[in-house]
Amino acid sequence: MKTVPTTIFIALCLGATAARAEEDSSESQPTRYLLGLSVANGPEYEGARQRETKLKPVWAAKIGRIRITTAGGSALLGFGRDGAGAGASTQLIETDRWRLGVSASMDGGRDSDDASTTRGLPDVRRTLRAKLYVNYSLTQDWNLGASASQDVLGHKGGLTASLDLGWRFYRSDTTEWTTGVGVSAANAQNMRSYFGVPASASAASGKPAYEPGAGLRDAHFGINFKHALSKHWFVFGGAGANRLLGPAADSPLVEKPGGHSAAIGLAWRN
Repeated sequence: MKTVPTTIFIALCLGATAARAEEDSSESQPTRYLLGLSVANGPEYEGARQRETKLKPVWAAKIGRIRITTAGGSALLGFGRDGAGAGASTQLIETDRWRLGVSASMDGGRDSDDASTTRGLPDVRRTLRAKLYVNYSLTQDWNLGASASQDVLGHKGGLTASLDLGWRFYRSDTTEWTTGVGVSAANAQNMRSYFGVPASASAASGKPAYEPGAGLRDAHFGINFKHALSKHWFVFGGAGANRLLGPAADSPLVEKPGGHSAAIGLAWRN
């Protein structure tokens, strides 16, 4: 069970080293960064009926070939199509059509006392996740991406994977609209941590014991925009919907298999 996370972690280290060497041998690139704030509304956890509204900081920085970003910041600096997502990332291969990279990010896990439906279940500990991602540009505005993300600390976060198709359907000097659709899957460890009910916690949680296996996790769709107000200021936002599938949808923790979310924000970039 330790072979997969170890391999991905080694690939991450080697990739960062290779990128650093390439950066040292090339001309220095200007540092880019952005800072912003967004308001987001969505289910309090996957499959919950109860909703919550949160104020979230959004930031991103690109220093040479290294990018560090929050979940919402990646696309705002123009590299959201790569599939790196939140955390620190670097590209190992970058051509006109292909992009292959690795990233590392913190996974907040789950505090089971945060929601009444999960109260009494074991917490899911915070962990470090390593991701390997690949993206192929079908055309200038269509792209296909795939990724695999593994908990490398053994905190029962497991392995997740996704396949996504993205389309930039409108762009001008000041405005860009994108949309995408995809599907995700997870191994048994991830499913048990987030959708399972251990027999030992059945009485405390009031839920029947449930031990899911590996399988599809969800199907998702989203639409996003960003609009420049000036040289440095811009507004951004988006909306999305998802539906839990397979072992995740069958969980007794799921009150509502389909969910939707929306966010809007303001940011400054250099």
